[in-house]
Amino acid sequence: MNSPLKRILQNSWLELTFRWILGATFLYSSYGKILAPAEFAKIIYGYGLLPAALINVIAIIVPLLELVVALALILGIYPRSAAIVVNALLAAFIISISINLIRGHEFNCGCFALQNSGRQVSSSVTVLRDFVFLALGMQVFLYKNPRRWCVRQSI
Repeated sequence: MNSPLKRILQNSWLELTFRWILGATFLYSSYGKILAPAEFAKIIYGYGLLPAALINVIAIIVPLLELVVALALILGIYPRSAAIVVNALLAAFIISISINLIRGHEFNCGCFALQNSGRQVSSSVTVLRDFVFLALGMQVFLYKNPRRWCVRQSI
């Protein structure tokens, strides 16, 4: 059975667009964190979810991981594997922000800008945005047809 939705989701141009949207988003997201790991570590500490001993390591590893998967998605290097990592990161972000929403904490999530620039997105909007990105990542992961502009296609 070949439903219209299935045909749309298996469109190679849509998959490429989703890969590039996710890649550009994670590339942009990693930039400030790589340049200012101490600021990012303070934001991670503010979540109140991780032991203090891990915060500095995570503040260094997560932005580098974001950079690597962003480039993999944009360049088409093992896009299924990159989508798995992106989806895992998004799931961790959704869970972390949701826990703090349940606690009643509203704060800068550290997703894109490390400093408060006057314009702050609410945590609930951030969770919704991350669910949209997760849906894009799932489409990239579940895509079965030959991909456009890929260097390496298999996992």
